[in-house]
Amino acid sequence: MNDSLSLDAKLLAESGAGDNAAPLSVSEISGSLKRVVEDCFGYVRIKGEISGYKRAASGHVYLALKDDKAVLDGVMWKGNAGRLPFQPEDGIEVVVSGKLTTYPGRSKYQVVIDKMELAGEGALMQLFEKLKAKLQAEGLFDQDRKRAIPFLPKTIGVVTSPTGSVIRDILHRLADRCPSHVVVWPVLVQGDGAAKQIAGAIDGFSNMQTDGAMTKPDLVIVARGGGSIEDLWSFNEEEVVRAVADCSIPVISAVGHETDTTLCDFAADLRAPTPTAAAEMAVPVRAEWLASLSESKARMARSIQRGFATAQERLEAQRRLMPALTDLLRPHQQRVDELTDGMKYAMGQNVAEARSRFSASEGALRPAMLRQRLDTAKSRLGRLDLPVALIKRPLDDARQRLDSLWRLAQQVSPDGPLKRGYARISGLDDQFIGSKVAAKNAGAVNLHFHDGTVAAQITDTPAEAAKAGHRKARPVTKPKPSKAKKPSDNRQPDLF
Repeated sequence: MNDSLSLDAKLLAESGAGDNAAPLSVSEISGSLKRVVEDCFGYVRIKGEISGYKRAASGHVYLALKDDKAVLDGVMWKGNAGRLPFQPEDGIEVVVSGKLTTYPGRSKYQVVIDKMELAGEGALMQLFEKLKAKLQAEGLFDQDRKRAIPFLPKTIGVVTSPTGSVIRDILHRLADRCPSHVVVWPVLVQGDGAAKQIAGAIDGFSNMQTDGAMTKPDLVIVARGGGSIEDLWSFNEEEVVRAVADCSIPVISAVGHETDTTLCDFAADLRAPTPTAAAEMAVPVRAEWLASLSESKARMARSIQRGFATAQERLEAQRRLMPALTDLLRPHQQRVDELTDGMKYAMGQNVAEARSRFSASEGALRPAMLRQRLDTAKSRLGRLDLPVALIKRPLDDARQRLDSLWRLAQQVSPDGPLKRGYARISGLDDQFIGSKVAAKNAGAVNLHFHDGTVAAQITDTPAEAAKAGHRKARPVTKPKPSKAKKPSDNRQPDLF
């Protein structure tokens, strides 16, 4: 076995004779390829079908363009992606403009897209049908979501261009039919940023406060004149269609001519073939309306008169069928006469019976009869004999109870202890004084003894009393309170 290496398979790289090219790094060759591709394809327009469309959180768009034989990656930076006039989707054929470049990190080439356009009306209709199917599946076009248009809106909001003929046609037709208050929200109706302005105007009317500075419309008209599908495409944008479907106010879509159809027409509560027709649908003809009111008023008056006439005829027919008033009263009058006669007879009978009963009792009320009854009562009273003991015993018991009560009264009397050397103190108003504080507050007092009453002056200390000793209180004599006399044992009260 030969372990040596041959000349063609060397372990270390060496430069050969006449080889003056140094080896390139991967970055160098990638950079060279990038310069060559960008120099040769600095501006290209490519037609292909979108595949793998994705918008990153940064706002950049990544996608692939393909046909039946090849696939080319593409990227669209945030600034250009924000200016797209439509929402790209997979399967839509487009024409992009930009430049080719390479991405060394993955050894691939890609197109940096500056502008993207739909590849003809066919691609535009394809995008239209795809978006229509998507929104229809969500129920945005269902008939049960449609609302009735108000009969006579006080305020009408119009979303359209302020400079076109559309707003003039709408205002002219409203003035001819029924003058109304119109609030115009000016917007772009085609081109870059048109869809955003239209959706913002519809949302603005929808979110307007009812008590704000501006009157909230009762009806919104979204209007634009006719044009190609490309001109009307702003009204096919998803944000506009959703704004129409979510609007809190009924919406009339009047975009294009009668043959033009947009997704906004499907989402609106009512589709008008033209902006002028939308004005006609919004309000009635004032003259016709007034004529209709006059006719309704006349019909109502005739109906009321006819009802009165019919009721009067029915009342007259019923009156003829009813009996006369005198015929209705005669039986009752006869009954009253019978009751009157019976009442007179009954009263005579009652008086006669009462007179008979009085006559029967009159004989028992003679003076002789009363005198006899009185003599009988006196005789019975004379036969009564009351023993003295029955009368004396209750008197003795009553006298004993009286003595007991008198002794108790002597014991609890405030003047009882006065005979034992005590004195009772009272104010000049004869109110009892029982404490030192009450005596000091009174100042002048009366001292009651068993034999009379004297006046005194209260001082704080005995020394002060000694100083005031030369002033003698003048005795005040009051009549002694009368004492209840004890009845003598030998005196018997008169019971009769």
